[in-house]
Amino acid sequence: MMPINSMNVLDLSQDFSMHTPAFASYEGPSIKWVKRLAFEKAGGQMLTTSLHVGTHLDAPAHFFSGGKFIGDLPLEWLIGPACVVDLERMGIGDYELFGPDQFEQWERDTGITIERGDILVIHTGYHKYYPENWADRTEVDETTYFIRHPGPTREFAVWLLDRGVRWLAVDVGSADHPMNTVIRRLRPDEAEDAEAKLGRTLDEIFPKQDYQIMHTLLFPHDIIHIENLGGAIDEVLDQRITFGCFPWRFQGGEAAMCRAVAFRQ
Repeated sequence: MMPINSMNVLDLSQDFSMHTPAFASYEGPSIKWVKRLAFEKAGGQMLTTSLHVGTHLDAPAHFFSGGKFIGDLPLEWLIGPACVVDLERMGIGDYELFGPDQFEQWERDTGITIERGDILVIHTGYHKYYPENWADRTEVDETTYFIRHPGPTREFAVWLLDRGVRWLAVDVGSADHPMNTVIRRLRPDEAEDAEAKLGRTLDEIFPKQDYQIMHTLLFPHDIIHIENLGGAIDEVLDQRITFGCFPWRFQGGEAAMCRAVAFRQ
């Protein structure tokens, strides 16, 4: 591990506020003042929210009965070597699919190998559309961010298992393709556009047994993920870094908001 004084520390987390959008069908944050400095010599706030909001880490228990909770994940497992793969430069855009081919091409192009035990950070560029993107809010578009981002195939989930990836972090609202989540049902108009773009039916691409495959196939193996990554992620593209995720010690928690940090020499 690099000494602190020789590291460049970058925040890859998005902002959190009362305006932060939760994922589809989840309740977003409600924040209120319950004490005021003028009257009680102290300010106090109360926060009510679902856990799948802002930059957050899913625990295995989110999709796997009997799986680990956030408080079961050791700190040393949440920090480690990571590869930051830039899919945006490959031209992968709205509704599109990615799989093992793109990541193996990335290895050839960069000369960097995704090793067993590595954390895999996936950059699509869609973080720029996130309403709480503190780094640059000139391109905010909540619909594009949550509903049109590219996503993985079943083959990619299987490849992650075969390659022994430790866990993932993604700069989009879900590690799964949006049309392989509840969004497909909530926005049939967008589903129609996705089929037109992909040239196949969504039932063919994402059959029933593959629903949210990045959660259902991988979480029993503790291959979990951060969603809504962003911040300074553009500064570490196509590099090997040390990466850390810092949720609180949440006993019984199936997810937790977290701080995602890149440590660069």
